Amino acid sequence: MEQAAEEAIQKLSALIDQADATLKSEFEIMHQGYPTETMARFLKARDWNVDRAHKMLLDCLNWRIENDIDDILSKPIVPTDLFRSVRESQLYGMSGFSKDGIPVFALGVGRSSYDKASVHYYVQSHIQINEYRDRVVLPAASKKHGRPIHACIKVLDMTGLRLTALSQMKQILTTISTVDDLNYPEKTETYYIVNAPYVFSACWRVVKPLLQERTRKKVQVLNGCGRDELLKIMDPSSLPHVCRKEGSGSSRRSTNSDSVDDCYSAEHWFHQEMYNYMKQQSEATEDTVAPIKQGSFHVAVPEPNPEGSKVKIVKTIEAEVHKIADQNGLEDSVKGLELNNR
Repeated sequence: MEQAAEEAIQKLSALIDQADATLKSEFEIMHQGYPTETMARFLKARDWNVDRAHKMLLDCLNWRIENDIDDILSKPIVPTDLFRSVRESQLYGMSGFSKDGIPVFALGVGRSSYDKASVHYYVQSHIQINEYRDRVVLPAASKKHGRPIHACIKVLDMTGLRLTALSQMKQILTTISTVDDLNYPEKTETYYIVNAPYVFSACWRVVKPLLQERTRKKVQVLNGCGRDELLKIMDPSSLPHVCRKEGSGSSRRSTNSDSVDDCYSAEHWFHQEMYNYMKQQSEATEDTVAPIKQGSFHVAVPEPNPEGSKVKIVKTIEAEVHKIADQNGLEDSVKGLELNNR
């Protein structure tokens, strides 16, 4: 680690030491035994500006306390039919590990509909996957490989991405993005874009120059389903099902025989293990808290800085989407589209 980075971490550590006991206790819970690496993540997210990273970290700790994030893994989505509905419409899951032991997650960006439950359930589900990754998956991977593993790989499947869907899903997508940006910074090592249609390629072409160099380096747009490139870094068994052959993009419905291999499915081993873990956590706390009832776990989502670079990026995407729609006679389909600036 460079001297400047070490000095920034030391300064941030000194500021955290001045926090009250509640915040310091929450920081110990959050960093999972890796305080230096956790501080480095927040510093990277704020370009190594200590004051800004300190504010971001304190805001995150307060958010976790105020929203009982430490207890979210003891609150499974119930009943199970509702959990399955969320999984069918929020296509997100873990397919395995890279050859270096890094967890691989896949997201069906183009065909996630977010239309079978309230926004709160989708936010709850997303945060639970984040917390399970950080508390269970990453510590287990670190122990297995004898080195700290603090980030994952994400494969973003763009199959089925449509202009009209951008408007319909803007609330949930920007809410989840804000939660990740402000409270789980630098948790993704690389983003691999697969099955990208023209609309994505066109938007990416104009957005890429606006991104910070650190972010640009994380994003790789692969040809087709990306199978050949991804097999260089992971075994076939860890390859997301949407990348196993051309035209195998995410599907909103899977047959029973496909469910075990479909990492989005509630029947997939990852979701089964995580859901069973949450049920066990819930049962362990039943003696001290009220039994879990149907009802979403409401999480407050803080507002980001409205003057940030994301505003410029969002406005650029809006303009490009309308431009594409106009060229293809689809302007009426996206009329009124304004992506949330979060």
